[in-house]
Amino acid sequence: MVKNFINKGVSLLSVRQTNIISAATVIMLTIAISKLLGVIKLRILSARFTPEELGVFLASFRLPNLLFDFLVLGALTSAFIPVFTRYLAKDNKDEAFSVSSSIINISILLTIIFSVPILFFSEDISRLLAPGFSTEEIIKMASFTRIIVLAQVIPLLIGTFFTGILQSFKNFLIPALAPVVYDVGIIICILIFSPSAGLYSAVYGVVVGAVLFLLIQLPTVLSFGYRPRLTMDYKHPGVKEIGKLMAPRTVGLMAYQLDSTIDLILASLIGARAVTIFTFAQTLQQLPILLFGSTIAQASLPTLSEESTSDPEKFKSTLLTSLHQILFLVFPASVILIVLRIPIVRLAYGAKLFDWEATILTGKTLALFAVSVFAQSAVALLARAFYALHDSKTPVAISIVSVAVNIVASITFINFLQLPIWGLALSTSIASLLNAFLLLFFLNRKIKSFSVNELLISPLKIFLASILTGICLYIPMKILDQLVFDTTRTINLIMLTTTVSLIGFTVYFLLAVILKIKEASLILSGIQRLGNFRKELTRTPEIIDGEKPNP
Repeated sequence: MVKNFINKGVSLLSVRQTNIISAATVIMLTIAISKLLGVIKLRILSARFTPEELGVFLASFRLPNLLFDFLVLGALTSAFIPVFTRYLAKDNKDEAFSVSSSIINISILLTIIFSVPILFFSEDISRLLAPGFSTEEIIKMASFTRIIVLAQVIPLLIGTFFTGILQSFKNFLIPALAPVVYDVGIIICILIFSPSAGLYSAVYGVVVGAVLFLLIQLPTVLSFGYRPRLTMDYKHPGVKEIGKLMAPRTVGLMAYQLDSTIDLILASLIGARAVTIFTFAQTLQQLPILLFGSTIAQASLPTLSEESTSDPEKFKSTLLTSLHQILFLVFPASVILIVLRIPIVRLAYGAKLFDWEATILTGKTLALFAVSVFAQSAVALLARAFYALHDSKTPVAISIVSVAVNIVASITFINFLQLPIWGLALSTSIASLLNAFLLLFFLNRKIKSFSVNELLISPLKIFLASILTGICLYIPMKILDQLVFDTTRTINLIMLTTTVSLIGFTVYFLLAVILKIKEASLILSGIQRLGNFRKELTRTPEIIDGEKPNP
């Protein structure tokens, strides 16, 4: 009996999700858990350390993130999955695994090469990245950076490529669980070691989490037939194609990393406290983007890659339906983040050491981020649509333009207009709106034009329903806050936020039904299917057209 239970569990973990809905469902549920753990992690940190201390810890990720994006994300998102998927479609799994081993080994070698100067010159580089930090803060930041680069980047690198392999096989459950165990590792280390090791407990947790991120995916990758090979065949056609496709995307990521670096530099000039406030607000605004935008975009990429050559009309239909469903989910989320910004920040970070001034400033920063949540979510899908068409140059060029706008706006707002830290959120939103508009404009030209009805009618209805929902959120929040709930107590704050959110969601769905927004019925159908989770995971239809439920 026990053996049968274990076998069924292993079977469930290794099963393929062969349509976008089942894939997006898996990713969405696990990301919800992961992001909840992420907020809990920050709440635990804010209860043990001041915003000034946390700013140093958060700044120490700048160099490792730059290195990781340069060597991994450019290859994975724009090149690795499309090329790997094409080999699988030709029933050439051995060749696909050979290419993946070469790419992983080349990435590891490059990581080691680029890590050496970082390890030796981390203090000097940290001083450039955070010019507003004190000497003591720079020394601590450099120490954190060395540990993260030395022990975290390579396990995370290999694990991320494993994610790409599993997603190419349309297995999304294990890759989606990997970030969950990553955060669990960090939280456990903080809880156990923070009294004795201080913030180093979080740094050690990052390393433990990265190892767990790799290990949880390893058995499933092996079950699909992958075996590590000591090969770096850079002349292989697949490897060369990945290199060719990832080059523009890597340039785009470097532009993004430059943007993030400028944000850190400007925030540090205000103080380490500002780095924490900016990061905390950014983390909250990313929740709906990761939960809805990124999940649907990730789940769509393998299908879009297949349809881009086999059936352009289905490609167009899948893309539009996915985009509308992203907007249907993220527009109300944006409204909630704007209207309920202070209660949300208090619930997420309102520990003793995170004072009221920091709460207010984080709330303002969050609201300005939230203005562009729908645009950031759409970018995740639209960029992948270009990658599926084997065009990585266009989205990269657009991202460079957007980043340039963001940098100019950020410097203007902080250095010249002397705005508080929320000025960086405002510049991010301006750039994100521009990025989404340009991607849609050029994609529309590339795939022979969407009709106005296809493209705009549903989003305009969603936007109207969201605005009306915002009004219906604001009024009961003010009434309940002043007359019913004493929100100085956490339990009452939870009750206020929950009550108002339920009112908002109810109003939104009623308006969606009244306005005949198709996505409402599709989402409800998806919720009904969750009653039989295993059945949902194993549904077999490959493609969803505009009339059927999809992500």
